[in-house]
Amino acid sequence: MTDADQSHDSKILVLIPTLNEEAYIADCIQSLIGPDSKNICVGVIDGQSSDATVSIVRDLQAYLPNLHLIENPKRLQSAAINLGVEILATEETRVIVRCDAHSVYPPGFVRNVATRLLEQKSASVVVPMDAIGRTCFERANAWIVDTPLGSGGSAHRGGTTSGYIDHGHHAGFDIDWFRKNGGYDETFSHNEDAEYDLRLVQAGGKIFMDADIRIGYYPRGRLSALARQYFNYGKGRARTCLKHGQTLKIRQFLPVALVLGLIFSVLLAAVSPVFLAPIVIYTVTLVGVSLVMLVIKKSFCGLFCGPVLAAMHIAWGSGFLKQTITTWANKSL
Repeated sequence: MTDADQSHDSKILVLIPTLNEEAYIADCIQSLIGPDSKNICVGVIDGQSSDATVSIVRDLQAYLPNLHLIENPKRLQSAAINLGVEILATEETRVIVRCDAHSVYPPGFVRNVATRLLEQKSASVVVPMDAIGRTCFERANAWIVDTPLGSGGSAHRGGTTSGYIDHGHHAGFDIDWFRKNGGYDETFSHNEDAEYDLRLVQAGGKIFMDADIRIGYYPRGRLSALARQYFNYGKGRARTCLKHGQTLKIRQFLPVALVLGLIFSVLLAAVSPVFLAPIVIYTVTLVGVSLVMLVIKKSFCGLFCGPVLAAMHIAWGSGFLKQTITTWANKSL
């Protein structure tokens, strides 16, 4: 299925990992390839999608000669980027731009990222993500995820200040730094970006966030998909911490503490109902968030905000704990 044997002489390599992205991939690609992208090589690295993703990309190839399609048998995003660099990068390639199929990109995004990367002489350029929703649940998800309640104040979630940071949403890489840093760790299914950034900073690389280059991101549209996403995020963060001996930031520790508190609340309720207080307080808080968002947004979609917040907090904390306990248990065997 590899379609990388077509010649290209671009200095910018755009890579899009995909897995069952039929609802988003066409909009993503069309937002990236414009009149100024003739010499930009774009590679879709597909993890063996079972939906129409591959056929949609093949249809687009009919009139987009700089669009390439590569099969990713390992299926993971980390492996997809490494594979794309291995197959599509040429001696002239200077910049890698990683793009998310769930996102739409403003005009000139690729060139702007590459320009800023070279101007700053940094190892990476990261950008803020602005969540946008189409369905009612997606809108509620978007309203929450970019707030301190949802993301804990992460710089790349709706951030407005440019500057050097330790981690952000991946956009541009200096290809020499990417190779020097060993690329992504392909054993990571999630949090591979944060793990890469940790190694990069330790090696002396600088990460610049440009708050003027922004992308729109479609968040998960179902509660189960959102919970699964954040459960995997939590597992990925635990793997990063365990691999590098890293401690959690306060905003990352809070969902772990919440899950532990809820567990102990249930266990101790047999001793006295008073121990149910944390569950009651958290539930009331979630209901309050839903009602406040209902009023602020003047939309009944706001009622989903409480469940969205619970899915993020509880799933992330549970994923972190599961991965940590499993790793410690395996080491003790």
